[in-house]
This record gives sequence, C-alpha cells and structure tokens, in this order.
Amino acid sequence: MSATGAVLARPPVASGGGAGLLPQLLLALVCGGYATGALLGWGSPRLAVVMGDFGLSAAAFGAAVSCFWYGRTRTGRCRPAWTLFAVSSAMAGLGNAVWGWYEVVAGRPVPAISAADFCFVLFAPPAIVGLLVLAKRPVNRAGWVCLGLDAWLIAGSLLTLCWSLALAHRGQIGVAGAGVPRTALSLAYPLLDIVLVSLVIALHRGPSGVNRSAINIAIGALALTVLCDALFTLPALREHYRSGEVLDAGWFAGSVLLGYAPWAGSRRPAPRRARRAAPAPPAPAGRPISGSLAALAPYLAAGVCTLSVLYNVLDRRPVDATVIITACAVVLALVIRQAIMLMDNLALTQELAQKENHFRSLVQSSSDVIMIAAPNGVLRYVSPAASGVYGRDADELVGTGLASHIHPEDLGAVMHEVRRFLASPPGEEPTTRIECRFRSGTGEWLNVESTINRHHGGLILNSRDVTERVRLQAQLQHNAEHDPLTDLPNRALFTKRVRHALAGRRRTDAGTAVLYIDLDGFKAVNDTVGHQAGDELLVQAARRLQESVRSGSGDCAARLGGDEFAALITGDGEDDPATRECRILEIADRLRVALSQPYVVEGGTEVRVAASIGVAFAEPGTGPGALMRNADLAMYRAKSGGKNRVELYAPQMQAEVERRAELATRLRTALNEGEFVLLHQPIADLATGRIAALAAQPRWRSAQGILFTPAEFLRVASGGRGGSGAEEAARTAELSRWTLQEAVEQAARRRQAGHPVPVVVRLPASRLVDRSMPARGVENLLARHGLPSGSLILELTDSDPRVPLEELEHRLGALRRLGVRIALDGFGSGYAAIRALRRLPVDILKLDCGLVEGVVESSRLHKITSGLLRIAGDLGMQSVAEGVDMPEQIVALRAMGCTHAQGMAFSGPLDEPRLRRALARGGFPVPRVEEPVLVGGALPVRHPGGGHVAAVHPGVGHGGVPHPVAPHGVPHPVAPHGGVPHQGAPHAGRRADGHPHTPLRSNAETPVPPT
Repeated sequence: MSATGAVLARPPVASGGGAGLLPQLLLALVCGGYATGALLGWGSPRLAVVMGDFGLSAAAFGAAVSCFWYGRTRTGRCRPAWTLFAVSSAMAGLGNAVWGWYEVVAGRPVPAISAADFCFVLFAPPAIVGLLVLAKRPVNRAGWVCLGLDAWLIAGSLLTLCWSLALAHRGQIGVAGAGVPRTALSLAYPLLDIVLVSLVIALHRGPSGVNRSAINIAIGALALTVLCDALFTLPALREHYRSGEVLDAGWFAGSVLLGYAPWAGSRRPAPRRARRAAPAPPAPAGRPISGSLAALAPYLAAGVCTLSVLYNVLDRRPVDATVIITACAVVLALVIRQAIMLMDNLALTQELAQKENHFRSLVQSSSDVIMIAAPNGVLRYVSPAASGVYGRDADELVGTGLASHIHPEDLGAVMHEVRRFLASPPGEEPTTRIECRFRSGTGEWLNVESTINRHHGGLILNSRDVTERVRLQAQLQHNAEHDPLTDLPNRALFTKRVRHALAGRRRTDAGTAVLYIDLDGFKAVNDTVGHQAGDELLVQAARRLQESVRSGSGDCAARLGGDEFAALITGDGEDDPATRECRILEIADRLRVALSQPYVVEGGTEVRVAASIGVAFAEPGTGPGALMRNADLAMYRAKSGGKNRVELYAPQMQAEVERRAELATRLRTALNEGEFVLLHQPIADLATGRIAALAAQPRWRSAQGILFTPAEFLRVASGGRGGSGAEEAARTAELSRWTLQEAVEQAARRRQAGHPVPVVVRLPASRLVDRSMPARGVENLLARHGLPSGSLILELTDSDPRVPLEELEHRLGALRRLGVRIALDGFGSGYAAIRALRRLPVDILKLDCGLVEGVVESSRLHKITSGLLRIAGDLGMQSVAEGVDMPEQIVALRAMGCTHAQGMAFSGPLDEPRLRRALARGGFPVPRVEEPVLVGGALPVRHPGGGHVAAVHPGVGHGGVPHPVAPHGVPHPVAPHGGVPHQGAPHAGRRADGHPHTPLRSNAETPVPPT
C-alpha cells in the first residue's frame, strides 16, 4: 500500500474527541448504575421486581425505537437489518412488559407457559434474519453452498455440545413432567440461541462494505443477550431466579448496547487534511491470526463434535442418537466443504496460471523498459522493450552494472535517491521516481524517467523515454522567460538574474548596475510607418543592445515590454565609486548612441528613434525590485529632462515619487474629508449685464491653503510621467460626480434663498456615456433637491474620438427630455467640435478662449469668430464667450451677435458669500456703443449724454461702463456719485491713448481667496 493509500485506509476519526467520548461515558454510567442497583437489591423487593421487569422492558423498547428511527432515516443494504433488530427488541420489550404485568400489576406468579414466553421466543427470528441481511453475499453458487455449510458446521457443533451437556437432560425432564408444549418451549430458547450464535460467528468472519463499528457493537449486544439466555437455561439459576437480580443487568446492557449501536459509527470523519498529516498506522498484527482462525473454523467444529461424543463415552452415558446423527452430519458437511474448496483451489490455480501468462505477455509487449537489478547494481532482467527504447538488446544489458549506463553528472543524485529510498520503511514509501540520462545504443544520452520498487533486496525499475517531453518543457520554459519578438529575456528572467547577481555579489563584484532604456519616438513609428515596421525596429534595437553588452561576463540585456529595454552590468571589482560611475555612464552613453542610429525597416524606409536611459547602482541592502525601480525613475527623469540622454538615479527622485504618491492618496480621500470647495463664475448676458447662469468650478485646497484647479492637481498627481490612465480616469469620474452633486445642492439652496439662477456643470463626454451615470440618476438628483427643468446645464468639455457619437447622442437626448440643457465647450477649436455640432442635440455653444483673446486686435480672428457666432445664431442657439477679460472684447462680441460672456471683465470665480452679494446686485454694467466697432486698436464708445467718442476701458464706470475688477476677481463697490473709487483700481499699464490697461489672465490662474 502506498503512503497515500495507507492514510486513506485509516478508519474515520471523530470530529471531536469529546463528541465521541460523551455518549460512551453516559452508556457506561447507565449500565453501571443498573448493575449496581441489581447487586444491592434496589433497596426493596418491590422496586427490584419493577426494575427487573419494566426496566428491562423500557431498555428493550428504547433499543427498538433507536434501531427503527435509524433504519427510517438511512438508505442502503443495512436499513432492513436495523428494522429487523427493532422488531426483535420490541418483542423482548413486550415479553418483559407481560412478565411485569403478572408480577407487579396482577401480583401473582408468572404461569409456566404465558404470552411472555412466546414474545421471548420471537426475539431470535428477526435478529437471525437481520444478521443474514448483513452477511457477506457470496459471488457464486459454490460460495452460497460454503456459507450454508459453515453455518451448519457451527450450529451443529454447538448443538452437539449443548445437547451433550444440558439439553438432553432437560428434554427428558420436560417429557416426563410438563408435556410436549413445555418441552418444545424449553428447547426453543437454546436452539434459537444456538442459531443466533452461529450467525454471529459467521457474520463476524465475513461482513464487508458496512459500518464495522455499528455491526460489532450490535454483535456484542446480541452475544451478551444470548449469554444471559444460556445462563438462564441452567437449572441452578432457573430455579432460584428472581426479577431484578444481576442476570437482568446483562439483558439490560444488551438492549442499551443495541440501541446505541447504529449511531456509534455515524460521526463525521475528521478533515482530510488532518488525516493526511497523521502518520499511517501499521497494519494490525492480529489480522493474519484472524484469517487463520477463520480458515480453521470447520475443523474446530468437527473437533467440538468429537469432544461431545467423547464426553458421553467418558461419562458412561448411553450413546445418544441425536449426538451421533448431528456429529455425522457435521463430518459430512466438512467433507463436502473440503471437496468444494479443493475444486475451487484447482480453478484458482488455473486462473493464476492464466494471469501469470497474461502478465508475462504484458511485460514482454510493454513500451516501458522493465529492469530488475540485484543489490550490487547488476541487471538480472531487462524486458525486450529495451531494443525499441534504448536501441540495445536486452541480453546485452543483462549482467552489466546499472551505474555504467547513467550519465556521470546524474549518477550522484541517482545513487543518493536510491540509498534514501532503501533506507525508508517500505510501508511509508513503497516506490520512488528518478530522472536521469541513459546511454543509448548510438551513444546518445536519452532522458529517462524510472519508477523504482523494492524486489528481494534489489530494485525493479520501470523506465520510459521522456526525451521529447524534456525538450518540450525546456522550450516552454524558454518561451516563458524570453520575449517572443526579440528572444531577449523578459521581465521575469531579468528580475531573476538581477536577484542572482545581488545575492552572489562579493567584494570583487562592486559596481553592479541596472540600465533602464526607453525608445523615444517609437509610437510615432507605429503610427506613421506601421506596426510591422515597429516590430522590425524593436528586433534591430534588441540586436544592437545585445551586441553592446559584454558576453560571458554576467551582463544581460532584456526587453521588459513595449519599447522598454533593460541591461544588467555586473561589477568588475573597482572600488572607486567615481571610476565605477564613469565606466557605467560610458557604457550607457554607448548604448544610447547605438540605439539612436537610423533603422532601415520594411520597404527600405529609414526611421530614427532616440533612447532615454536611467542608471541605478546596487547599494548594500538593495533588492532587485528596488534596484529596477530606481533605474525606472532615473529613466523617466531622463525623458522629462529632454529625452535622448542618460540620467543617474539620485535619492531625491524617490522622495519626489513618494511625495506625488502621497498627493495622489490625499486626492482619493480629499472629497470625503471636505478638502474640495466649489466656486462659481457668473455668466452675464451681454445685452443687459444680468447674471444668466453660474459656471461651477471645483477647487482643491492644499495643506498650505492654496486652491488648485482640476487641471493643476490632476497634473500634479500624475507627476508628469503620464501616470496610469485608469487611475486618472477614476479620479476625473469621482470629481465629476462630486461636482454635479454639489452644484445641484448649492443651486437648490440659492433657489430657496430667492436666486433661481441655472448652474453650469462641466462633464467629459466619456463620463456621460459611462454606465455608472444613467440619465435616471440626473433626474433623481434634480427631483431630490427640487430643481425644476432648465436649472441645470451640462457642458461637454472634451472631444475624445473614442466616444461613440451614437451612444452620446442617445444619452444627451434623454437628458434634454428631463429639461437639462446641453452646452458644447471649445467650439471653434477643431474639427471635433464641428462634427459634434452636426450630430449632437446642443442648446448652447461656448466659444474657445483662443477665439476671444485676440478678437479685438486681429481682423482675421474677428471674421472667424463672427462667422462662428453667425452659425450659432442661424441654428437658434445661445452663445457664450469664455475668457472675456476686457471691455473691448465685450463690445466686439456683442456686435458680432454673441449673447453671453464669462470672464474677468465681469467677475472671477466667487465663493458662496461673494456670489450671494453679486446675485443680490442682479448683474454687471456693460459698455454701450452707438457706432460700429472698429477693429484694430481701442474700441470707440459713444456716451449717451454727449457726442464725443471715448475709448472704453475698465477705469471708467459712469454711464454703464463696467467697474474695475479687484485683484481677487470681485468688483469694487460703486461710489456714491456713480463713479469708481480710486483705491484698489488696477493699473498694470496704459494703452496708447493713456488709459490704464487691465492685464489678461486665464481663469485657471486667477487667485481666489480661501473661504
């Protein structure tokens, strides 16, 4: 049996020791308590009679209920047996109940023949049938015959013995005194008990496939009951028997054991892991003895019959015909059984010969080579398959030493494994497996896998050729550790080699370094020439890299993925750090020059790429992951510093990365911790100056109190390395969700305060088609805060070509049906905005800042902006100009037909208190002109009260001219006379006409005071 088989062959272990021990303790206490009461007489004669009659009845009925319930709730071949045991126990319980009715209730002696006797007689037949159900079923007719003969041998021998000792005398007394019924009833008890005992012995020899624990306890319970019945038949005990005596304790224990038996082996087995961890127990030493006794049972039966006859002869009794007939029948049965066994043995011998021939043919025709080696290693037998596997005849190998055919490099490992295997116990490790190279007839070394078994002190080797498998495994291992395009080591193998270089570094290995290489401009090659050309470029770059590193020195080049390569340069024993650094930097620069040379790719096209290289030295305590990370940081520093250069790692790079990572982590929790604030920039009507809408703009307040715009803190979080696209998209989506929710909530509060101004929320188009933001969610948000239709304007901020316009059109249509207006940002900045305008349902067009910034000075830009505004007017859309910082821009845009504007000419982003004050004022003054606007220079404005024309500038506030803008984007309060106070008026410079000129500022750069 193998070690695994030995573990699996162990009997089930209870899930807990306490769970299996407690029922046994209770069982012992109950039986011990009853036996103690019987020994002490129960304290009174009446109590003894009650316990002797109804106590036995209760125990028997309890056993009947237990066996019946178990039989009803279980399935399998044992179910009828337990039901029959329940009937048998019920008969015993009923008999004791009738006996108790006579003695306790009626108060009179039990009659010689009563209903109790018939119940006691009926106890044995169901138990006998139940044991027959549990008996091992023979597989053929000869087995059935042998089973019947064995049962008769046991029963006949017991009948002969009992008849000689007691039954003959009892029968004679019964015939002389009580008559035939009483005699038959007296003989029925021992005869049925003999049958029951014979079946108990036969069943104990042969049952299989059943719960052995339960069957053994049931057999013990029946044997105990039969023993008490046998003692009860003895005349000495029979004449002096009284209920409640010690003999009743045996019947009581038998009933209790029978009731406990079905549940004894039904506990849950221990976990497989626990069974596997425990050592396999050795085979019980008594098992062979048990088998020998089972084989000698027929002869023991014949011996018992012989002893019975001898007992009658020595006791000088007349020879009883019953003893003679029974003994002759037993001997005859023994002869018949031996004849059947002899014929069965002949059939088995013939079958064994056939199987031996079959086994020999299998060995001869097996594709595996089977070899038997003597203890000294000499081959004694080699199967004919050796000629096909090894290319050598079997006779040629016989007589040679096994060690002479094994590769010298593998011989030591093979001998060590064989010695270890022979020293281990056979029961724990019956086989072992080795792999080695075996010499073939052509002198070639074959990879051979052998399973080794013990054989009379020697070994049996079952060997097979696994050369192709080993080659395939080697190829698969190579493919798993090398890049399929360039055949350079991949990241996994490169990391392994770096680890090996660092683990084996000695003092002479100082100066080991890792070079991280990235090809600048490789994406452009893919986009312009094609991916096939890009693959050819990578192959040529890998070849140049491999030629540039030192061969045979431990240096290694690898492709980590995409256009990223790496090189491992081992140390040369130089102790001077400056010299080592100079040498590595020289190698890195040579690699940079080699990789930056022109490449001739598909179709003879010549392309160029550059190489950015980061270098990191191995310091004491530096692991492979940290070393490669340091080189990676240095490479990104080289790319951010202008590309096509070599950068040496410095500890400050890691500190900067940690700072950016900390900032990114803070950004993830900033929304939940209230570090984001929402500012609003008014959007004014150019005709009246009324505040028509509020543009929501989120800001993040840093630990230093600085407010960052979304573009600024997202750029800081990415660190200029490009960052993770997924992480940046997640941050943008989370910010958009917060901005929309906060803007709607604040708009609802302003509406309750009497300022029903629509709010504009900027959302990426990709966010609108995201499944996590359905149209129903916006409707629920508006309904939850009580905002009516038209109170929310969604502004599309990007024109990602990957966003499907069909899906975006469907989503925008659903939002418009909710009353949400759609604004298109960046109109006029490219083809994407025109394409979106043609397909998408848009209500408002927002001019790009580039069209507004120079609209006053440039006539060409003036015409372009005027044409775009004319398109918006023809389409019936409102227009919003963003980045309006000067009054001249207001006049020019209004003359072109622009309806609304947003910028520093009106106000910068405001916090909630300043916004409420601006809404309370109702709007902003706008400049008025009566003559056409002249392009190129200051815009003339005619005052309502006079005929002269004055250039409009932010320093004049009379007659509708806008007030000057405070440094924080908040208009100065109006003077009592309608002018503008002199204090705080910005004078960043003067125009040609001498009026002050307000400097241009972008919205992102406008400083906002902390709120």
